Parts: sequence; structure tokens; C-alpha cells
Amino acid sequence: MNLALIGCGVIAQYHLRALAKLTHARAAAVCDIRADVAQKTAAEFNLPRWTTRADELFADPTIDAVILALPASLRTALALEAFRHGKHVLTEKPVALNAAEVRAMIAAQGGRVGACCSSRYRQFASARAARDFLRTGALGALRTLTCRGVNPAGPPPAQTPPAWRLRKDLNGGGIFVNWGCYDLDYLLGLLDFQLTPQFALARTWPVGPAYAAYAAPGSDAETHVAALVTFAEGCVLNYERAEFSTLPPDSRWQITGERGTLTLQMLKAKAANLVLTEPDPAAGTRTRVLWEGDESALTTEHDGVVLDFVEAIQGRHPPQTSLQDALLFARIADAIYASAATGQPAAFT
Repeated sequence: MNLALIGCGVIAQYHLRALAKLTHARAAAVCDIRADVAQKTAAEFNLPRWTTRADELFADPTIDAVILALPASLRTALALEAFRHGKHVLTEKPVALNAAEVRAMIAAQGGRVGACCSSRYRQFASARAARDFLRTGALGALRTLTCRGVNPAGPPPAQTPPAWRLRKDLNGGGIFVNWGCYDLDYLLGLLDFQLTPQFALARTWPVGPAYAAYAAPGSDAETHVAALVTFAEGCVLNYERAEFSTLPPDSRWQITGERGTLTLQMLKAKAANLVLTEPDPAAGTRTRVLWEGDESALTTEHDGVVLDFVEAIQGRHPPQTSLQDALLFARIADAIYASAATGQPAAFT
């Protein structure tokens, strides 16, 4: 199976390395509007073809699928054109600028596979163990989903940060779409994307004056977000993400039900990746490890997305995060940003 990479930035290198490990699919071409970058990438990975014209690849019947590895503001139009030409599409994260764009992609894909790279952190064995445990219903009725991720500021960047990263018009938002797409894909995906959002209440804050150098000129998106989302199933999401701040570092993912709390490690941990806290008749509560292992050296968060996409096409089954799955995140993002803009709860329709 022949795949084409559109966009030859940093993340494209991961996709190309993943494809190089496969025997049943290959990278047949790369595309970038920067001819020198496209040519250099093709040479580095020994690829037979490079171009600056994505439409050439869409029109080529020998190209079966495309991976869109470029800023969110550019991807939806390319995805729609790829689907129109009968190609399967794997898009980078965040899935799109907003939910309306995701719905347009879903309407256009027909019988083709449409997938999003936000599933990266569900590629690990610890995530599969968590999913299998949750499917047993052992936690009972869900109460809270919790994520708090804080990356404090390190030394100032040596180079100007990428313009797209904190630009609403280029990326759809800031830290929430950059990392929230992973956090929510992880938590909601472990629950098979079955929750129904009702209301969101949120606040966002841009980079502070003390850390202005950490954002590219013209940045207008948030570097700190706090939100509460309610679901029709009776549970809530407590969410906070921050970068370039004075907050101490924190990484926490938890799912709590009436009969227990599952503490998870989305990122690659060396031990105790999956811990259950549950009632104990004698002590009140007890904690036990459900899955433990060292995943710190794995590269499956990148390799697994590409392999899953290829196998979904060849096996004619849904990818780990389909466009329909990713729509749930896009809807939550829209509501969080709407609430932050108005200072009022935002309802889901």
C-alpha cells in the first residue's frame, strides 16, 4: 500500500520512520510547499518521489492514503480533497480547528478510513490493560474524570517558537488543543468514547509577561486552561493544563466511579502505570497495582498510530481514533473556548 506524507516538518519524520518499519505499506511520496525541504526529506528516507503540489498526489491512482502532517488550519481542506479523490486520510492533531470542520470531513469520507493521531498514548500496553479493566464495569457508575498536567517554564527558548503553536487562527487554540487532544482521547477513548457532554465552564489565560519570550510574536492562544465538563451519564471532567507558568509540575489522570478510582499514567512511565484504589472492609480503602511495567523506552506512540491506520484500511475496521471519535474532543474544545470567551457555561447541542 502506498502512502504519501503531506507536510515535511518535525512530526513527519516520525511518520516516515514508522512507515519504514512496515512490510505491507510504504511511503511512496512526500509533499511540502518548500521544495528544498521536500527534496531533502525524500533523499533522507530514500523515497522515489517528492512534490510541492498536494493535488498531484490526490489525483494519482497509485497513492492509496495520505498522512496530513501540517498545521490544523491547512488540514481540513486537504482532507476534503483527499476524500473526494478516494484516499484514506490520517490527520495530525488537533483533528481540526473546530467541530464544524470535523463534521465536514465525516460527511466527505464515504467508505474511506479517516483517523486522527490523537490516539498516540492509547498505543501502550498499560492503556490496553486500563481499557479492558474499565470494560468490566468494576468501577461502577462513573463520577469524575480528572486530568491535571503542568509543565513549568524551563530556560528560555534559544530560537523563536513556532508561530502556529499558540495561534487561534492557525491551530484552533493553545495548550488545550495541543495537549488536551491527547488527554481527552486517552480518558474518553479508554471509555470507548461513550460519554455525552452537556455543559462546559472554563477559563483560559494567555502567556504572562514574565514568559513572553516562550511564545512567538502574535500568539493569542492560551497557555493555561481550567475547565469543568458535565456529562449526561452523571459524571464530570475536571481538567487543567498549563505551560510556561510558575505552577509546580504535575501529571495526573484518574477515572473515579462509585466502587473505585483508577489512577493512570498516560505518558511513558517506568513502574505502577495502573493503580486501583477501592473499598476495604477492614481499613476503609486499599490500593493495589493492576498493571506495572517499564514503557519509557517505547516508541509505539508514533509507530502505533501509523500501523493502526494501515491495518484499519487493510482490515476494513475502524481505526483506534476515528474522525467520529475525534469529533467528541472537537465539540468539547468548542464549548470550553466558548465558555472562556463569555464567562458563562456553554451548552452542547
